[in-house]
Amino acid sequence: MLRKIIKIDEEKCNGCGLCAKACHEGAIEMIDGKAKLTREDYCDGLGDCLPACPTNAITFEEREAPAYNEAAVLAAKQAKSGDTLPCGCPGTNSKAIKREATPATAFSAPITSQLQQWPVQIKLVPINAPYFDNANLLVAADCTAFAYGNFHNEFIRNHITLIGCPKLDEGDYSEKLTQIIANNNIKSVTIARMEVPCCGGIENAVKRALQASGKFIPWRVVTISTYGRIVD
Repeated sequence: MLRKIIKIDEEKCNGCGLCAKACHEGAIEMIDGKAKLTREDYCDGLGDCLPACPTNAITFEEREAPAYNEAAVLAAKQAKSGDTLPCGCPGTNSKAIKREATPATAFSAPITSQLQQWPVQIKLVPINAPYFDNANLLVAADCTAFAYGNFHNEFIRNHITLIGCPKLDEGDYSEKLTQIIANNNIKSVTIARMEVPCCGGIENAVKRALQASGKFIPWRVVTISTYGRIVD
C-alpha cells in the first residue's frame, strides 16, 4: 500500500541510537553502527524518532510499504515485557493518580472558561476565520486540558485553541495546519502535548506546518506529564 513512512539517510546517521530508543514500536535497530528501519510494518508513520535525531538523518517519504501492523507490535512488546497494552502507545498503561483531597465549599468561585472560539477540533475548524487574524495559536493534544488543572488560565487564555489526537484521528494534521498558518496572520504558536510518545505526532505535524508555510513565527513546545505537571 502507498503510505507515509520514515526514511533514514545512513550518510547523515552518526550512530547515536537515539532514534531507536524513541521508536516505541521497535521498527528501528542499530546495525553496524547505523540506524536502520528493519520492520516497515512496525513503523506507524507518526515520526516520534524525527525530533530525537541530532543530525536530521530521518525524514518522511510516501511510498509502497506494508501496512502498519499494530497487532504484531503489541505482540512483540508483550513478549519483551510481559505487559499487555490496549494499543500501541506505552502511554496507555493504566495507573491511579492519588492527590490530596481538596475540601469543597458552597462558596467556591466558579471557574470561567477562557475558550475564545468554536469549533476547536483541528479537523472541524475552518481554514479562514476572523479569529485567526493576529492570533496566538494553541495547538494541543486533547488530553492536556484534562491532565493539567490550570490549563484554561495558563494556555487557552488569550489563544485560539485547536485540539486533536494523532493516535485516534485518521490522517495527518500538517496539511490543514499549513493552510491555517499560511493564510492567516498568526503571531505565535504554542504546542501543548502529553509526555506519552504518540503525542509526538501532533508536535511533528505543527513543526512541518510551520516549515511548509514559509513563515517565521515564534513557537514553543510544552510537555505535560500524566500526573499533571509541566515537564519541559
